[in-house]
Amino acid sequence: MDKILIKRILPEVFKGMEGSSRIRDSRIWDAAPFTFERGCRICLQAESGAGKSSLLSFIYGNRSDYSGDIFFDDKNIRKISIQEWCRIRKTEIALLPQDMRLFPEISVIENIRLKNNLTNCKTEREIMEMLELLGIADKKDVPVSLLSIGQQQRVAIVRTLCQPFDFIFLDEPVSHLDDTNNRIVSNLIENEAHKREAGVITTSVGNQLKLNNMENVNL
Repeated sequence: MDKILIKRILPEVFKGMEGSSRIRDSRIWDAAPFTFERGCRICLQAESGAGKSSLLSFIYGNRSDYSGDIFFDDKNIRKISIQEWCRIRKTEIALLPQDMRLFPEISVIENIRLKNNLTNCKTEREIMEMLELLGIADKKDVPVSLLSIGQQQRVAIVRTLCQPFDFIFLDEPVSHLDDTNNRIVSNLIENEAHKREAGVITTSVGNQLKLNNMENVNL
């Protein structure tokens, strides 16, 4: 996948608000077509409740309660079959949701293997190297429920990277990390995206990934 095109998209919950500053000042909502190009580095910035998570859910196909159109290359995503969505989510688009969606009752490594067993993307050694880099290798057999929120966030990032992707969407991925861990996570994501020549789209209300050539976009 080389590009994702958004054309005059507006969440249904925002209908009737077209004249408000929230919509008028946005580069995404009800605006001229906006394109995410493969290889891009974009941070979508907005206050809480402005629709950042909703936009990522629209693009990932989890929700369809919006007007307008989203295209993967030249195909409207409303016409994508369930089978094709499964393939796209396995090989072309990766998503880290804000709520992380980890399974709290099982261990760190088991959470990661659930994803990696479907994709066969990383070796066990590569997974352990990422956990070591993020300072949580010693937690690999610990149930996720016993980790801090910042540690859980790092587990979720490793799991998200365990697949091929042309674009990776990260919803406030470093909101619970200090500056040191932010830089470590940023370098890991930058390196993984570079190897895949992939686009990185992240959201932020403040603390954000520290990627090279990041473009800040007002949602």
